[in-house]
Amino acid sequence: MTTTHTPIAELRPAFDRLRAAHLAHVPSYGERLATLERLESAVRRYRDELVAACTADFGRRAPIETLMSDTVVTLDEIKHARRHLRSWMRPQRRSVNLTFKPARGELRYVPLGVVGVIVPWNYPFQLAIVPLANALAAGNRVMIKPSEATPTVSALLARLVAETFTADEVVIVQGDHALSAAFANLPFDHLLFTGSTQVGKMVMAAAAPNLTPVTLELGGKCPAVIAPGYPIEHAADRIAFGKCFNGGQTCVAPDYVLVPRASRDAFVKAYLASVARRYPTLADNPDYTATVNARQADRLRAWLADARERGVEVLQHAPQDARQGGGLEIIPPTVLLDPPDEALVMREEIFGPLLPVRSYDSHDEAIAYVLGRDKPLAFYAFDRDADRCERTLDRVCAGMACVNDVLIQFGQNDFPVGGVGASGMGHYHGHAGFLTFSKTMPVLYQSRLNGMKLLDPPYGALVNRIVLWLTG
Repeated sequence: MTTTHTPIAELRPAFDRLRAAHLAHVPSYGERLATLERLESAVRRYRDELVAACTADFGRRAPIETLMSDTVVTLDEIKHARRHLRSWMRPQRRSVNLTFKPARGELRYVPLGVVGVIVPWNYPFQLAIVPLANALAAGNRVMIKPSEATPTVSALLARLVAETFTADEVVIVQGDHALSAAFANLPFDHLLFTGSTQVGKMVMAAAAPNLTPVTLELGGKCPAVIAPGYPIEHAADRIAFGKCFNGGQTCVAPDYVLVPRASRDAFVKAYLASVARRYPTLADNPDYTATVNARQADRLRAWLADARERGVEVLQHAPQDARQGGGLEIIPPTVLLDPPDEALVMREEIFGPLLPVRSYDSHDEAIAYVLGRDKPLAFYAFDRDADRCERTLDRVCAGMACVNDVLIQFGQNDFPVGGVGASGMGHYHGHAGFLTFSKTMPVLYQSRLNGMKLLDPPYGALVNRIVLWLTG
C-alpha cells in the first residue's frame, strides 16, 4: 500500500486551525470525558480492521500480539484516563509562606495547546492512540504523524480520526522523512517522539528554534541480568517471551543477557527450548511476527554476518524456516555467544530476534558492565536475593525496571513511561501523561486583608525592623 502524502504546505494551516480552536475554547471535564468515550468506541470499532492492517504492513503479524499490544494496552489507557480524569483536573491546594498569609495557594492543570506526536512503526496504533488519549485528557488539540513504514495502519488511523474528531480537534498527516522534518519544525506546545536515539537527536534539534518542549521515547540496549542462583529455566523462558514478542521489535525488549559463566550453556539450551515450544516452526507459523520490511531485515542479517566474521558462535532456532522477500521477512530467533563489544549487535539497539548472551564471573562485574554503558529504557533483574536485588536497583539508573519478568512494566497505567539520557527524556502514560501535556500552574490568591503595604517604599524604620526580623 502506498502512503498518502500530506503536502508540506498544508501543515502550517492545519496547525494554525488547531491553535485557533485551542485559544477559543478550553474543553471542560464533561467535554474531555465525552472525547475519550468517542476515542474508546472508535478503537473497539476498528479492532478487527487493525489486526488485518498490521498483518498487511508486517507481512505477517500474530493477531493476538496486535490485540494485546495495540488494542488492550490502548483501551486500558483510555479507561484509566476516564476513571481518574476528574481527580487529575481538580486544583491541588498548596501552602503559602507564613509571611504571606492569609493568602492561599493552589496548583491548576492548564492545557498546553497543540501537541504533536511522531509515531514509530513497531506498535503503530498504540503509540499513536495512547499519547493522543493523554493529550486529550489534558484538554489539548493534537496533530499526529504516523510512520510511513506502516502505511496500512496509517491510513486506518486517518480514517478513525476523521470519523471521530473534527478537524480542529485532531489531525493526522502522512508522508515521508521530509514531512516528518517539517512536522518537527512546527511551533508545537509539546512534541512527543518515539523512535531511535539518532532520530531523536534530530527531532530535538528541529524543535529547539521554537523552544518546543519534547518528550523523547527512545530505546537503547535494555539488559537482562541473571543473578547467581536464579532458576535458569525460568529466566530463559521469560526472556524468550520478551525477545520474540512482535518479532523482537519492541523498544523495551531484552536486548542482551548477562549470565553467570557456569550457567551460560544451560541458559542457551533452555532459551532455545522455550523458543521451540512457542514456535515449533517459523515459515508458516501465524504466531511468529515477521520483520516489518526488507530494510530492517537486511540490517539484522548484516549484523549477523558481522558477528560471524568476528568468530562469534551463532545458534538459531529453525534456520531452515528463514524467509526473505515476497513481502515476508522471517529472521529466526538467534543466540550469539559472548560477542565482543565491537560487534554491531553490541553497539546498536537490535530491534529484532537476535539475543547476545554474555558470560560474567561476578554479579558486581555484570552490574558494572551495565553502568558503563548508556542508560537503558528498561532494565531486567532476575534475582531472588532480596538484599542484592535492592542494592542493584539502587545503583542502576534506567527508564524503568522489572524484576523476575520482562515487558509487563510497560503496560501498567499508573507507571510513568520514559527514558533517561540516551534512552529518552520525559514521561507519559496515565497521570504522568496528563501532567506532561498540562502546564502545572501555581496560583496565589491574595487576601483582601494583607500586610504587603507595610513593605512599600519609602522604606523606613518599620520596614527595616520587619526585614531584620524575617532574616533572623
